[in-house]
Amino acid sequence: MYYLGIDLGGMSIKAGLCDEEGNILVQESCPTVRDEDGDRITKDMAALCLRVLEKGGVRPEDLEYAGIASPGTNDSERGVIVYACTLPFLHYPIAEKLSALTGIKKIYIDNDANAAAKGEATFGAAKGYKDSVFLTIGTGVGGGIIVDGKILSGFNFAGAELGHTVIIHNGKECTCGRKGCLECYASATALMEQTREKMERCKDSLMWKLCDGKIENVDGRTAFDAMRAGDEAAKEVVDTYIGYLACGVTNFINVFQPEVFSIGGGISNEKDYLLEPLKKIVEVEQYSRNSDKKTQIKIAELGNRAGIIGAASLGR
Repeated sequence: MYYLGIDLGGMSIKAGLCDEEGNILVQESCPTVRDEDGDRITKDMAALCLRVLEKGGVRPEDLEYAGIASPGTNDSERGVIVYACTLPFLHYPIAEKLSALTGIKKIYIDNDANAAAKGEATFGAAKGYKDSVFLTIGTGVGGGIIVDGKILSGFNFAGAELGHTVIIHNGKECTCGRKGCLECYASATALMEQTREKMERCKDSLMWKLCDGKIENVDGRTAFDAMRAGDEAAKEVVDTYIGYLACGVTNFINVFQPEVFSIGGGISNEKDYLLEPLKKIVEVEQYSRNSDKKTQIKIAELGNRAGIIGAASLGR
């Protein structure tokens, strides 16, 4: 069996032909070119899909199905993008339109973080487990919840917005309109802000040298790199950041008690420097700390393949 996974992003569209083991056999991409109603994106996506299938020697009618991982709220039952703030879609029947353009009979769609969670559950860090939670940390914080092997997205398909759960009452204002969201404190964007704030107070910190003396050069690795070199100010940044993240992770474990909690996104590249202190905090704070069965906290395994592989696993 072959499956087509499509990762729809604000800057590019990626598509990959996958086999039953989740291996990407052929992969291509194209820019995301917006128009008023999204039809240009769909046409470009269709051409991309057909190009991938041709290179893989697979006919559209021979596909088991195609899956689309898209930002925003997606009605997975009707194949409709309800709303995506970074794309020109509003109640847009993308599955129907893509099927008409390509001849692919069955097309699934879901939120990109949900799809990544499904991918991790099918082929990655949570493979072999029925219940898992996935958190992706980048510009924002996204999440996906798998219960009994299925995506949990709520009756209106807008669930699992884990980044928009509040960890500090009346805290920093979030882009979603609330205050104190996890995203404001545990995203890569937040880590960079915390790093810059510490550098302003600590002019002798190694973080300045790593940024060539320019605070605008701060990225998500700056504090971790300086911490590993023994910089105390950087260690304080990392400790504070991981404390915020641990608060959110503990909350989600307390609510869902998943067998596996996996963390992806750019920050996950810090691996044990992120994971080990995080696990120590969660171990002490989680409600189930005295249970014989506890959630395994892992680094996600699919990396930048999560969008394609996750989309390709939506019908599994």
